[in-house]
Amino acid sequence: MANGDTRSVVAWLADGARSAVQPQEVLAELCERLVACGVPLWRVAVFVRTLHPQIMGRRFLWRPGAPVEMGEGRFEILDTAEFRASPFAHVSAHGGAIRRRLADPECPHDFPFLDDPSAEGGTDYFAAPLVFTDGSIHLATWSTRQPGGFSETQLAGIEAILAPLARIAEIAALRRTASMLLDTYTGHHAGERILAGQIRRGDVEEIDAAIWMSDMRGFTGLSDRMAPRALIDLLNRYFDCQVPAIAGAGGEVLKFIGDGLLAIFPIGGAGPGEVCGRALSAARRARAKIADLPPLTSAVSFARLGFGLALHLGRVSYGNIGGGNRLDFTCIGPAVNLAARIEALTGRLCRSILASAEFARHCRDEFTALGAFTLPGIGATQPVFGLKDEAPQK
Repeated sequence: MANGDTRSVVAWLADGARSAVQPQEVLAELCERLVACGVPLWRVAVFVRTLHPQIMGRRFLWRPGAPVEMGEGRFEILDTAEFRASPFAHVSAHGGAIRRRLADPECPHDFPFLDDPSAEGGTDYFAAPLVFTDGSIHLATWSTRQPGGFSETQLAGIEAILAPLARIAEIAALRRTASMLLDTYTGHHAGERILAGQIRRGDVEEIDAAIWMSDMRGFTGLSDRMAPRALIDLLNRYFDCQVPAIAGAGGEVLKFIGDGLLAIFPIGGAGPGEVCGRALSAARRARAKIADLPPLTSAVSFARLGFGLALHLGRVSYGNIGGGNRLDFTCIGPAVNLAARIEALTGRLCRSILASAEFARHCRDEFTALGAFTLPGIGATQPVFGLKDEAPQK
């Protein structure tokens, strides 16, 4: 079939494009099928908006003989002149398709973006909305180098696949949105477990992990003096110093509690020595980044506020805990309680990082004993360790 009749492609999409799994695989096979139907494609791009706190959308770009390229656009791009003058912005605002016959001397030059494909021999450009069932508008663009551009039959063949393509794109976007939201609000590993079906209350397992419990010192008094918006900005900058360090060391942030943060580093296949070493490296990076933050005011700096962090190693109950249909994927247990009690000592001992005996014994060269302490709710006195290279803060 080489006349632009794309009914077989429509049927493939309507059946769920089941021979392809990932979005980039769907686009690659779609374009190959369209070419086989006689549609002379040169470049095809699909732009899908997404629900993510930092990423506005994703782009998939197909070219003959090359792997599909994937990219992400951050929200900042929406404020650029380049985006505002793009076909995507035009289609999103007006909802209709646009076509530019690039080889036609009368073709309007209203989209600077099209100068590049025109210079590379592109003869026709067609941008069409992909309308999801919620009414949101996404985009697919189709380009050719065929002399004279797309024929009317070929263009009609492309138009015929837009609706079923939108359904496939929406399904993939919903799946990715669910995954990203779970990553954002529960953490990557917890999100994977939830998507895998561990959604019932009581779906809990016992795991060994290094535990991270941190808190900003002086936050309560500061919150009484700061405007709410400024306080939120303070917390975001403060957590930005910790979360990337934790994630980069293989940790999982489970919960924010005001200015407090709970994270774990599962032991898994690695030995406890390696995991504790990674957790300690993350702690040092977070501490350094917090110290480097610019002052809040002329009299208050992050360095003066400081932060307290407890590192512990133990067994935790990890999974779904809650009431009714409102659950939280987190960890609990005596080990978490002990970490919280040790963290509360950081201010009293004027230290930013403390460790339990269980954690410190895996990083012997890094810690020194500070003594045994009676901790609220903990039966026996607990030995506590501080970093050898950290002098008590005044």
